[in-house]
Amino acid sequence: MRFWSFIQNADNQDEVELRIEGEIVSDDDAWIYEWFGIASTSPNAFRAELAQHTGKNITVWIDSWGGDTTAAAGIYNALKEHKGKVTVKIDGKAVSAASVIAMAGEEVKISPVGIMMIHNPWSGIRGEAKDMRHMADVLDEVKDSIINAYQMKTKMSRKKLAEMMDNETWMSPKTAMSEGFVDEILYTGTDGSQAQNSFILSHLAIQNSASESMRRFIEQYNKINAKPEPHNEPSEPPKPTEPPKGEPNNSNAQLLSLKRKQLDLKSKEII
Repeated sequence: MRFWSFIQNADNQDEVELRIEGEIVSDDDAWIYEWFGIASTSPNAFRAELAQHTGKNITVWIDSWGGDTTAAAGIYNALKEHKGKVTVKIDGKAVSAASVIAMAGEEVKISPVGIMMIHNPWSGIRGEAKDMRHMADVLDEVKDSIINAYQMKTKMSRKKLAEMMDNETWMSPKTAMSEGFVDEILYTGTDGSQAQNSFILSHLAIQNSASESMRRFIEQYNKINAKPEPHNEPSEPPKPTEPPKGEPNNSNAQLLSLKRKQLDLKSKEII
């Protein structure tokens, strides 16, 4: 289930509203989210529909925890290439990879109760020591490419942006505006003088989007594959069986066998 939708402006056919609300996933993983009905999008599908609105001004509302970095880059590029003005409005949150998409707007605006977050890219890998070192180098390069998008918007130094990413920086509307990530705080005017740092954030309540997606994936998988437990009626304990008449039971048979062996031995000694 895609996490984006285009809404045509009924009053102005040259303007389109786009809402981004969900996980950002790679083209290779999109089918998994579709299968389980989890809101998501992939760059190829996004570009295909965006192409239908060439020449129209687009307002992009973003409310996303982020997701795949390269997928976000594909959506960022598609918006940058769009023939028409792109205005970004951060509805609730533009976190992680979603903050990269936000940088594609010619104008970026944020709700007075919105939040932004930028941090270092991360990944998981298995292998030997050289594989771990190689992945660390790859993540450094990915970080460098992300900084490009932030720097083009904020005009901030790469060193400061790198430090902000190292510190996993959360930004209230006023902070995001003062640092140059947004141009306006919605409903207050461009100076943001009426807005305070109103977003109360509990770091413990925040979960990484990839971990949360995997948790939902496993829950859906378990629901589909759950098997009802068989209902067994209580049964009576088995009754002890008696040996057939005329035949000794096990203990007697063993005793007789032992006595026969003893008699055999004695007969041999006698002989």
